Amino acid sequence: MDAKKLAEIDKIAQKAIANKNAPGIQVLVARNGKIVYQKSYGKPTYANKGEVTNETVYDLASLSKILGTLPMVMKLYEDKQISFDDKLGDLLTRFKNTDKANITLKEILTHQSGFPAWIPFYKETLENGKPSDNFYRKTFSKEFPIQVSENLYLKAGYQDVILDKIKDSKLGDKTYKYSDLNFILLKEIVETKYNKSLDVLVEETFYKPLNIGLTYNPLQKMDKSKIAPSELDNYYRHTQVQGYVHDMGAAMFGGVAGHAGLFGTTTDVFKMMQFYLDAGLKNNSKILSAKTLNDFNTCYYCEKGNRRGAGFDKPQLGNSGPTCGCTSSSSYGHTGFTGTMTWVDPEYDLVYVFLSNRTFPNADENKLSKANVREDIQKVIYESIKK
Repeated sequence: MDAKKLAEIDKIAQKAIANKNAPGIQVLVARNGKIVYQKSYGKPTYANKGEVTNETVYDLASLSKILGTLPMVMKLYEDKQISFDDKLGDLLTRFKNTDKANITLKEILTHQSGFPAWIPFYKETLENGKPSDNFYRKTFSKEFPIQVSENLYLKAGYQDVILDKIKDSKLGDKTYKYSDLNFILLKEIVETKYNKSLDVLVEETFYKPLNIGLTYNPLQKMDKSKIAPSELDNYYRHTQVQGYVHDMGAAMFGGVAGHAGLFGTTTDVFKMMQFYLDAGLKNNSKILSAKTLNDFNTCYYCEKGNRRGAGFDKPQLGNSGPTCGCTSSSSYGHTGFTGTMTWVDPEYDLVYVFLSNRTFPNADENKLSKANVREDIQKVIYESIKK
């Protein structure tokens, strides 16, 4: 790779910070299993005096789907505990005898299920815009054990209310619609099969053996100062969200959800994506086979205009989409709401990781996305590859 060309990433990242697309950014590029570029830019917040380093921990948002939930789904598939044709009603008894009973695992994984994009679960727990005393307390207790942020605890059993809302949600046509609900249910499937919580399972099966520092609920393991804050929340938790998951639904699951919840650095994300790449390319993994990897990295509904693989996002089929438009069709990855992205390309043995907290101080205006910052950096990476 051309180091001079790669150095152009600096300009894009610095311009993004100058334009307030995000307060801070981390970028990592690896080829053939080796990190060739890893830099950090900006500050944890615009007002912060400290600099972002390669050790700054970010809320990974929807990268959690492919870094936390999906590996455990793949493990179940590898061990022949589940198949793509399995039906939701058989996998989760709650959905038996409902209009959702016949949705297949493949449809859930590819966002072809008909579920709505999301449900703002938290809104029904508010009173005059603040957390209601019917649902929350300021201190931990047996009745209110689910921590959603500093000094805010949700009523026990509320996860069942959420799952029932998904069960009762209005189902649309089976066309492509990206939905967090699919991954909320995948976590339920994993935990039902293993009878253990997702965070414990993925830690035991993947992170520990592979020496990866990805984690849910990072404040149980590290000081708050190491974590970039995600937002000044003025609509739900009414506090600076730092070290607690930004996603409201994931917070209501106590920080461990199927669609969000993981925190980490570019190094952590790289290690997991490199593992996928190695498993798919070299088949030297004792945890997942190349066949499993490739079954999940297949576009099953491309002819229906759905670019997704089974859990993984794939390159766009038309003009707009998650990549620079210069990746190979075998490439895969994901983006995240907080301003994150990771993408791997088996054809070039390439890993790209971009992390930021573009949601700070306010998540509404997605300048990072509008400015194509992640895609422009990816384009430079591909232009730097020497033929």
